[in-house]
Amino acid sequence: MKKFFGNEILLGTMIAILSVFTAFASYQGAMSDSEQNKYEILGMQQLNDGNAEYLRANQDITQDYNYFDNWYLNVDERPEIAEYYQENFSEALAAAFERDQGVWDEQYYDEMYAEAYDYWNQSETNFDLAGQWDERGDQLQLVMLIMALGLAFVAWASLLGAESNMRTLFSIFGIIALIAGIIVYFTMVPSVVV
Repeated sequence: MKKFFGNEILLGTMIAILSVFTAFASYQGAMSDSEQNKYEILGMQQLNDGNAEYLRANQDITQDYNYFDNWYLNVDERPEIAEYYQENFSEALAAAFERDQGVWDEQYYDEMYAEAYDYWNQSETNFDLAGQWDERGDQLQLVMLIMALGLAFVAWASLLGAESNMRTLFSIFGIIALIAGIIVYFTMVPSVVV
Protein backbone atom coordinates (compact mmCIF):
# COMPACT_ATOMS: atom_id res chain seq x y z
CA MET A 1 0.00 0.00 0.00
CA LYS A 2 2.82 2.38 0.85
CA LYS A 3 4.43 1.68 -2.49
CA PHE A 4 1.15 2.30 -4.38
CA PHE A 5 0.38 5.66 -2.69
CA GLY A 6 4.00 6.80 -2.95
CA ASN A 7 4.31 5.89 -6.63
CA GLU A 8 5.68 8.72 -8.80
CA ILE A 9 3.20 8.00 -11.61
CA LEU A 10 0.26 8.14 -9.21
CA LEU A 11 1.50 11.39 -7.70
CA GLY A 12 2.13 12.94 -11.13
CA THR A 13 -1.31 11.86 -12.33
CA MET A 14 -2.94 13.23 -9.19
CA ILE A 15 -1.15 16.57 -9.60
CA ALA A 16 -2.38 16.80 -13.19
CA ILE A 17 -5.97 15.81 -12.34
CA LEU A 18 -6.19 18.09 -9.32
CA SER A 19 -4.65 20.99 -11.27
CA VAL A 20 -7.10 20.62 -14.13
CA PHE A 21 -10.10 20.24 -11.82
CA THR A 22 -9.00 23.25 -9.72
CA ALA A 23 -8.64 25.37 -12.87
CA PHE A 24 -11.99 24.12 -14.18
CA ALA A 25 -13.81 24.96 -10.94
CA SER A 26 -12.09 28.35 -10.86
CA TYR A 27 -13.14 29.10 -14.44
CA GLN A 28 -16.74 28.07 -13.79
CA GLY A 29 -16.74 30.14 -10.60
CA ALA A 30 -15.55 33.19 -12.52
CA MET A 31 -18.26 32.62 -15.13
CA SER A 32 -20.87 32.32 -12.36
CA ASP A 33 -19.69 35.60 -10.85
CA SER A 34 -19.97 37.22 -14.27
CA GLU A 35 -23.52 35.93 -14.73
CA GLN A 36 -24.45 37.04 -11.22
CA ASN A 37 -23.16 40.53 -12.00
CA LYS A 38 -25.04 40.62 -15.32
CA TYR A 39 -28.37 39.68 -13.75
CA GLU A 40 -27.90 42.05 -10.80
CA ILE A 41 -27.27 44.94 -13.21
CA LEU A 42 -30.32 43.96 -15.27
CA GLY A 43 -32.38 43.73 -12.10
CA MET A 44 -31.24 47.18 -10.96
CA GLN A 45 -31.94 48.68 -14.38
CA GLN A 46 -35.44 47.23 -14.45
CA LEU A 47 -36.08 48.30 -10.86
CA ASN A 48 -35.07 51.86 -11.78
CA ASP A 49 -37.16 51.74 -14.97
CA GLY A 50 -40.11 50.46 -12.95
CA ASN A 51 -39.73 53.28 -10.44
CA ALA A 52 -39.53 55.85 -13.25
CA GLU A 53 -42.56 54.31 -14.95
CA TYR A 54 -44.46 54.36 -11.65
CA LEU A 55 -43.73 58.08 -11.25
CA ARG A 56 -44.81 58.73 -14.85
CA ALA A 57 -48.04 56.80 -14.24
CA ASN A 58 -48.67 58.91 -11.11
CA GLN A 59 -48.33 62.05 -13.23
CA ASP A 60 -50.71 60.62 -15.82
CA ILE A 61 -53.21 59.73 -13.08
CA THR A 62 -52.98 63.27 -11.68
CA GLN A 63 -53.61 64.62 -15.18
CA ASP A 64 -56.59 62.28 -15.52
CA TYR A 65 -57.96 63.61 -12.21
CA ASN A 66 -57.67 67.16 -13.54
CA TYR A 67 -59.31 66.29 -16.87
CA PHE A 68 -62.09 64.40 -15.14
CA ASP A 69 -62.73 67.21 -12.64
CA ASN A 70 -62.87 69.77 -15.44
CA TRP A 71 -65.12 67.49 -17.47
CA TYR A 72 -67.43 67.05 -14.48
CA LEU A 73 -67.59 70.79 -13.79
CA ASN A 74 -68.50 71.58 -17.38
CA VAL A 75 -70.61 68.62 -18.54
CA ASP A 76 -74.01 70.22 -17.79
CA GLU A 77 -73.44 73.92 -18.51
CA ARG A 78 -70.68 73.90 -21.15
CA PRO A 79 -70.73 70.52 -22.94
CA GLU A 80 -68.26 71.62 -25.64
CA ILE A 81 -65.61 72.34 -22.97
CA ALA A 82 -66.48 69.09 -21.20
CA GLU A 83 -66.03 67.26 -24.50
CA TYR A 84 -62.56 68.77 -24.88
CA TYR A 85 -61.53 67.39 -21.48
CA GLN A 86 -63.12 64.02 -22.18
CA GLU A 87 -61.15 63.73 -25.43
CA ASN A 88 -57.96 64.16 -23.41
CA PHE A 89 -58.71 61.32 -20.99
CA SER A 90 -56.06 58.61 -21.01
CA GLU A 91 -57.06 55.32 -22.64
CA ALA A 92 -57.40 53.74 -19.23
CA LEU A 93 -59.67 56.54 -17.99
CA ALA A 94 -61.77 56.46 -21.16
CA ALA A 95 -62.18 52.68 -20.73
CA ALA A 96 -63.07 53.11 -17.03
CA PHE A 97 -65.56 55.84 -17.97
CA GLU A 98 -67.22 53.41 -20.42
CA ARG A 99 -67.35 50.59 -17.85
CA ASP A 100 -69.57 52.73 -15.62
CA GLN A 101 -68.44 50.95 -12.44
CA GLY A 102 -66.95 54.02 -10.88
CA VAL A 103 -64.30 55.79 -12.84
CA TRP A 104 -61.44 55.14 -10.45
CA ASP A 105 -61.83 51.37 -10.22
CA GLU A 106 -59.05 48.89 -9.59
CA GLN A 107 -58.76 48.01 -13.27
CA TYR A 108 -57.98 51.66 -14.07
CA TYR A 109 -55.03 51.69 -11.66
CA ASP A 110 -53.82 48.27 -12.84
CA GLU A 111 -53.77 49.55 -16.41
CA MET A 112 -52.00 52.76 -15.47
CA TYR A 113 -49.33 50.95 -13.47
CA ALA A 114 -49.03 47.93 -15.81
CA GLU A 115 -45.63 48.91 -17.25
CA ALA A 116 -44.20 49.64 -13.81
CA TYR A 117 -45.44 46.28 -12.53
CA ASP A 118 -43.95 44.56 -15.56
CA TYR A 119 -40.53 46.14 -14.96
CA TRP A 120 -40.69 45.22 -11.28
CA ASN A 121 -41.57 41.60 -12.10
CA GLN A 122 -38.66 41.40 -14.54
CA SER A 123 -36.39 42.95 -11.92
CA GLU A 124 -37.46 40.38 -9.33
CA THR A 125 -36.82 37.55 -11.80
CA ASN A 126 -33.34 38.86 -12.58
CA PHE A 127 -32.46 39.35 -8.91
CA ASP A 128 -33.56 35.74 -8.31
CA LEU A 129 -31.30 34.56 -11.16
CA ALA A 130 -28.42 36.60 -9.75
CA GLY A 131 -28.95 34.88 -6.40
CA GLN A 132 -28.88 31.47 -8.07
CA TRP A 133 -25.62 32.31 -9.89
CA ASP A 134 -24.19 33.57 -6.59
CA GLU A 135 -25.06 30.28 -4.89
CA ARG A 136 -23.45 28.35 -7.74
CA GLY A 137 -20.32 30.50 -7.54
CA ASP A 138 -20.06 29.97 -3.78
CA GLN A 139 -20.24 26.20 -4.15
CA LEU A 140 -17.68 26.26 -6.96
CA GLN A 141 -15.35 28.19 -4.64
CA LEU A 142 -15.74 25.35 -2.15
CA VAL A 143 -14.86 22.81 -4.85
CA MET A 144 -11.83 24.88 -5.84
CA LEU A 145 -10.70 25.11 -2.21
CA ILE A 146 -10.97 21.34 -1.72
CA MET A 147 -9.14 20.61 -4.98
CA ALA A 148 -6.40 23.16 -4.23
CA LEU A 149 -5.93 21.61 -0.80
CA GLY A 150 -5.64 18.18 -2.39
CA LEU A 151 -3.17 19.57 -4.91
CA ALA A 152 -1.04 20.96 -2.08
CA PHE A 153 -1.03 17.59 -0.30
CA VAL A 154 -0.01 15.70 -3.42
CA ALA A 155 2.64 18.30 -4.30
CA TRP A 156 4.15 17.94 -0.82
CA ALA A 157 3.97 14.17 -1.12
CA SER A 158 5.93 14.32 -4.39
CA LEU A 159 8.71 16.28 -2.67
CA LEU A 160 9.19 13.75 0.12
CA GLY A 161 11.32 10.64 -0.11
CA ALA A 162 9.80 7.41 -1.47
CA GLU A 163 10.04 5.66 1.91
CA SER A 164 8.51 8.52 3.93
CA ASN A 165 5.31 7.75 5.80
CA MET A 166 4.30 11.39 5.28
CA ARG A 167 4.49 10.85 1.52
CA THR A 168 1.91 8.08 1.77
CA LEU A 169 -0.26 10.10 4.16
CA PHE A 170 -0.19 13.23 1.97
CA SER A 171 -0.94 11.12 -1.10
CA ILE A 172 -3.97 9.62 0.64
CA PHE A 173 -5.13 13.11 1.73
CA GLY A 174 -4.82 14.25 -1.90
CA ILE A 175 -6.96 11.35 -3.11
CA ILE A 176 -9.54 12.04 -0.39
CA ALA A 177 -9.61 15.71 -1.43
CA LEU A 178 -10.11 14.74 -5.08
CA ILE A 179 -12.99 12.42 -4.19
CA ALA A 180 -14.53 15.02 -1.84
CA GLY A 181 -14.22 17.73 -4.51
CA ILE A 182 -15.91 15.54 -7.11
CA ILE A 183 -18.71 14.67 -4.68
CA VAL A 184 -19.26 18.33 -3.77
CA TYR A 185 -19.20 19.30 -7.46
CA PHE A 186 -21.81 16.77 -8.49
CA THR A 187 -24.05 16.94 -5.43
CA MET A 188 -23.84 20.47 -4.06
CA VAL A 189 -23.15 22.79 -7.01
CA PRO A 190 -26.57 23.91 -8.22
CA SER A 191 -27.33 24.43 -11.85
CA VAL A 192 -29.08 27.60 -12.98
CA VAL A 193 -31.97 27.43 -15.43
CA VAL A 194 -32.32 30.68 -17.34
